[in-house]
Order: sequence, then structure tokens, then C-alpha cells
Amino acid sequence: MSKQPVAIQVVTASDFRGDADDTITLDETERHRRRILMTTDGGKTFLLDLPKAQLLADGDVLPLSDGSHVEVKAKAERLLKVTADSSEHLLKLAWQIGNRHLAAQINSDHILIRSDHVISKMLIGLGGRVEEVEAPFNPEGGAYHAHSHHHD
Repeated sequence: MSKQPVAIQVVTASDFRGDADDTITLDETERHRRRILMTTDGGKTFLLDLPKAQLLADGDVLPLSDGSHVEVKAKAERLLKVTADSSEHLLKLAWQIGNRHLAAQINSDHILIRSDHVISKMLIGLGGRVEEVEAPFNPEGGAYHAHSHHHD
């Protein structure tokens, strides 16, 4: 029985030079890991064994102990795209989202959050515009990231 290759570090896309040998496509929850057996899109199994749990970002590369490299791809997920009439209004909506400890991807003209009908209704009630989209989710890191929750 052969030993699985191991990934013990993450290299950011901007620091990686070269081409990855394979990819692994994961949603945001699946990308928040420390130690787990994983299978690449090409079928190769390896052990992710990081010193602490972290969110693997789209484009990050996992160098494996066998010398190969696996690029992380963010899987498209069902999300809510939140927009507003002004940047000040969008900031106020962002505060409401953060006040509820929700994972959020902050962009200059919109915010992405997990699909949640209760939060959607609240944001619309506050004058925001909410649209369901399918997109990769790369939320901001922070104190509450690991504790985000759903209102189903």
C-alpha cells in the first residue's frame, strides 16, 4: 500500500511560479480546512495537513510531498448579490450583515453572502437590492468566519 502525498503548506496564487499539475474544486465550506483526505479533480488522493485551519482561496496552490502541485478552484455556489443606491447605503447594509456575523465577500459595488431568505427579506426591507446568483464565494477572513450560520 503506497503512502498518500501530503500538503503541509499553502502557496498563494501571486507567489506560485509555474503550472499546477492538477486542480481541486471546492465550495467555500469545503475550502475551510486543516487536516483532511482530499481527492483532486483528476482523481489523485492526498492528505491536507496544515498547522491550523484556514480558508483555501481560489487560485491557491498546494505543493504535495511527491513534488506535484494542486491548484484550488472555488466552486460556484448559490449566493445573494446585494447592491444599493450609493456606496454609503452599501456600507450600511454591510454593517447589518456583519452585525449578524455572516460570512461576506465585499466588493466595491456589491456584497456576496450565502443564500438566506430571512436575510434577503431584511436587506430588501432596508432598501437594498438582492439578486440570487451562482458564483464562487471568497468571503473576508475575520473573527466570525468559522462561526457563520444560516437562517433556514
